[in-house]
Amino acid sequence: QVQLVESGGGLVQAGGSLRLSCAASGRTFSVYAMGWFRQAPGKEREFIASTTWSGRTTYYADSVKGRSTISIDNAKSTLYLQMNRLKPDDTAVYYCAAGLSLQDYKYWGQGTQVTVSS
Repeated sequence: QVQLVESGGGLVQAGGSLRLSCAASGRTFSVYAMGWFRQAPGKEREFIASTTWSGRTTYYADSVKGRSTISIDNAKSTLYLQMNRLKPDDTAVYYCAAGLSLQDYKYWGQGTQVTVSS
């Protein structure tokens, strides 16, 4: 089992920045990839960004590309998502996920709320 705990969410004005963190524990040696997803009220969960555990390969959704950076600190087993130039449309619960591949996320965190005010 892998446990994931997100932090760093909050209320921010449009144009501002936030850095989300996701601390992983447990059988992290089994993790190949980690990612960030979000779910806004009344909408389906959507992919935001992903990275291999090594950090060498990353992917971004078009909605955040150029405004966000995903990174991983292997020594701390912690995943980050730096989000800049935030928009009200970025308001959602952000979830961290980990899995055996970039398409297969088996473990999920509890989520952290991000609210962007206009």
